[in-house]
Amino acid sequence: MQKKPVVRVAITGAAGQIAYSLIPRIASGEMLGKDQPVHIVLIDIPDSMKVVEGVVMELQDCAFPLVRGITATSDLAEGFKDVEYTLLVGAKPRSKGMERKDLLLENAKIFQTQGKALGKHAKSNNLTLVVGNPANTNALIAASNASNIDPKQFSAMTRLDHDRALAQVANKLKVPVRSLSKFAIWGNHSATQYPDLSYALVDGVQVSSKVEKTWVESEFIPTVQQRGAAIINARGSSSAASAADAAIKHMRDWSLGSNGEWVSMAVPSDGSYGIKPGVYTSYPIVCTGNGKYEIVKDLKIDAFSQNKIDLSIKELLEEKAGVSALLK
Repeated sequence: MQKKPVVRVAITGAAGQIAYSLIPRIASGEMLGKDQPVHIVLIDIPDSMKVVEGVVMELQDCAFPLVRGITATSDLAEGFKDVEYTLLVGAKPRSKGMERKDLLLENAKIFQTQGKALGKHAKSNNLTLVVGNPANTNALIAASNASNIDPKQFSAMTRLDHDRALAQVANKLKVPVRSLSKFAIWGNHSATQYPDLSYALVDGVQVSSKVEKTWVESEFIPTVQQRGAAIINARGSSSAASAADAAIKHMRDWSLGSNGEWVSMAVPSDGSYGIKPGVYTSYPIVCTGNGKYEIVKDLKIDAFSQNKIDLSIKELLEEKAGVSALLK
């Protein structure tokens, strides 16, 4: 078997909790495959580089066979040079009592700077996943400032919401998560997101025939929408291990394909389902591999679902207006 060339994978916010869970899993091959050697690039602000040095030491001590090099830097030009996969994790975290919109302007300039650096230094085939919140609008900012990189090569993470929702349904029905399919998150990675059970199946049977409408509307949807806040209230900080897990799955499917299964990703709107171009919004997606994907087409959207989707798109447009000065 012909050996694959080494690819460079960059992770920002490398001193943070999400990265601490994420980095070993990338190094072990969970993200890009057990036959894909990687050079891992760890990026953070200068004040955090001492912590990053410790992460490097631990990564070295794991002796992962696929790791062919490690770079730690606070310089975006060095960090993004020739990268093919980028995970923009670093951002000011949401703390207890803080809404995502409060983060918008504080984080917007970070992603403008990172987008410019990616456009200048990353490989033209680079795939970038935005994890740092507000993820959808941060993806829009980064992509709009990344010259020479197709906006479709940027996406924002709603896989965490997707998996949170699947877990709620699996627990309700007392079935394994793998029994569920054709589920999707629409809209923003926020409290306005819409977890849609309209087409969801459990072992080939409509989930909607197995659950009460009142449970869906009064318990399921609010639980998924507010799960991030609930975790902050419980552990005193935002999701870390689950966010890292979702990032791995998102990038794995985007890179290697989702085998025909629906996943949720926030991607550039293309007019599908009446969502005008200009925002990054979550759709039901099938990933075909090598960074390609297709939005699931021709789904019938009922009035309840349309209202939920419209509310989330309204929020995305408001966020976009708030950062318009940073968009190219």
